[in-house]
Amino acid sequence: MKNIGILVSGRGSNLQALIDSISKREINGTIAIVVSNIEDAYALNRAASAGIRTAVVDHRKFKSREDFEKELIRVLDDSKVDLVCLAGFMRVLTSFFIRNYRNRIINIHPALLPSFPGIHAQKQALDYGVKVSGCTVHFVDEGTDTGPIILQKTVPVYDADDEESLSERILAEEHKLYIEAVKLFCSERIIVNGRKVFIKQDYEEDKTTR
Repeated sequence: MKNIGILVSGRGSNLQALIDSISKREINGTIAIVVSNIEDAYALNRAASAGIRTAVVDHRKFKSREDFEKELIRVLDDSKVDLVCLAGFMRVLTSFFIRNYRNRIINIHPALLPSFPGIHAQKQALDYGVKVSGCTVHFVDEGTDTGPIILQKTVPVYDADDEESLSERILAEEHKLYIEAVKLFCSERIIVNGRKVFIKQDYEEDKTTR
């Protein structure tokens, strides 16, 4: 069973989806700790209500980003985490942090990467006039939403959509997609080869048909 550490900054709806899935024993893992950089983040209430250990590492109390990340690493390592999930964590992680958890940090982004990275992805998609948007679960690397893609899900864009309506429809798919990605990681079914991510069963089946 894998130990999962979740980094949050806000309301934590993706965190709640993971909590609910783990409580149903759909994932071969347990949430060892939820860490927020914001003391009053509602996600901490969700974790506490589920009996999950929480910690606050306020980035404003550290002289440098590296000092902040050192404390994050200490807290996560104390909980012996195998996987770090970003669930609305609003801090850019540096290579110092990422090196400690290479191919063990995942994030969900409300767009079909590599299109529309960064903030306000839904507004970017609407402004560009795309007909299809969606969400992406990816490993975190040193770039902005540039890590190897694990899973993606498409969501149609309607003529009447605004940023709020599109965001709500994408969020519903985010909850399902994040659960599936964490389930795959905890079942040790993910293979990373450079920029490409393969799912073990699918990968083995594909090799036998060549």
